[in-house]
Amino acid sequence: MKSFNTLYRVSELLNRSLDLQTTLKQVLEVLHAKAAMANGMAILLDPHSGKLLLNAVHTPEPHKLPDVHYLEGEGLVGRIMATGDSLVVERLADAPAFLDRLGIYDSERPFVGVPIFAGNHTPIGVLAVQPPREAKVLLQDRVQLMEMIANLMGNSVRLSWDVESERKNLTNERDSLRRAIKGEHGFDNVIGSSIRMKQVFEQVRQVAKWDTTVLIRGQSGTGKELIASAIHYNSPRSSATFIKLNCAALPDNLLESELFGHEKGAFTGASSQHIGRFEQADGGTLFLDEIGEISPTFQAKLLRVLQEGELQRVGGTKTLKVDVRIIAATNRDLEAEVAEGDFREDLYYRLNVMPIQVAPLRERIEDVPALARFLVNKLSKRQNRPLEIKDNAIRLLMQHPWPGNVRELENCLERAAIMSQEGCIDQDAIGLTGVINLQGTPLPARVQTVDLDDPELDERDRVIAALEQAGWVQAKAARLLGMTARQVAYRIQILDIPVRKL
Repeated sequence: MKSFNTLYRVSELLNRSLDLQTTLKQVLEVLHAKAAMANGMAILLDPHSGKLLLNAVHTPEPHKLPDVHYLEGEGLVGRIMATGDSLVVERLADAPAFLDRLGIYDSERPFVGVPIFAGNHTPIGVLAVQPPREAKVLLQDRVQLMEMIANLMGNSVRLSWDVESERKNLTNERDSLRRAIKGEHGFDNVIGSSIRMKQVFEQVRQVAKWDTTVLIRGQSGTGKELIASAIHYNSPRSSATFIKLNCAALPDNLLESELFGHEKGAFTGASSQHIGRFEQADGGTLFLDEIGEISPTFQAKLLRVLQEGELQRVGGTKTLKVDVRIIAATNRDLEAEVAEGDFREDLYYRLNVMPIQVAPLRERIEDVPALARFLVNKLSKRQNRPLEIKDNAIRLLMQHPWPGNVRELENCLERAAIMSQEGCIDQDAIGLTGVINLQGTPLPARVQTVDLDDPELDERDRVIAALEQAGWVQAKAARLLGMTARQVAYRIQILDIPVRKL
């Protein structure tokens, strides 16, 4: 009965934790307390070095775990490992192979050592104790109990090793992904050697070190999101999440739910709790693109969160603390909007702590060659084929003002790549894109001018016409229609308008 209780208690310990060293020591303590088997030790093969290392020891007096390892075949432990058989010594002083490396054993007591297996016929360790001096038949009962305990230990050791191996693989995969993401979104992806871009690079490098709020200014298509990514992935927060939201794409009610989250039943359609972008970005960075498009009403709600670092989900009563770095971006003249009362002055100063101005491509045309080669290399990976761009194509590209900035350049090169069956983008391929002719003159945009106030025009056609005239830039189309960008985005959604990217 005592053996059964001991075995039950040991199984409880081994099933409770994956902290192998602590658990093994607790097993040895149970063997001492419940079965009078003193001076226990557990020795395991190290899966990395292959050495036989002492993992746990227990003695009646506190004993520091010494740094001990055994060579193949060395001592009583080595004999058990070599044969895979249990070993019983009725009086330890009579065993000439005994090394006494630990200095804890009673030479007058017996010694019982059993191999630990983990699913195969090769031992992975040894469990050893000293039972009281007793009849030989009772020692055999001790051996049977020890073998059952060693079997349980083997299962726990194998599980612990599997978990540790999986954890290591996941850690390596995580670190590899982080390196890949940092490489994909780092400084190397913000291309340019012009004086204007060198200033931007220096600002980004400096501000990335701190938690300062950043406001990135510049026209659409200049790469503001790339700069935000570079700041995050080169900051102390790079291991945390980088969350993005285009503020112009949603009306106020959806924007509030998307940023702050909502509770189940907060409004019609809220069938479950939703975690907002602020909570998702806790510990990391939140990038708010098109920040100038939010309404004055929502500006007040956003300001409160930025000031206090606290929010409540829509329909909730619990106040949540968040630690989020804010990077915002806009292509609008916020100073003029502050003067006109369309943008809150206090929110403007809260966002404009570290402004970074990105010049349009026409003002840094010397960056076009490097940008073109970078974008062609990117297209090559996406299309899974070799692509190259000729110098005559680059010279042609440098004669264009690029009103759509880098986005327009990328689209032009993608069209040229599609037209280049052999993967060679030359000036003829550029000419086929419909953006620029072989003399370097921009081709006229084939946009039909439509009277947007024509009462015969239905709403869908009116929105499409405005988008065409605005080059499919929603903020510009909104101004033509006398709407906000969110209203245009909403109509694109409900009117099922396929969005073109120029």
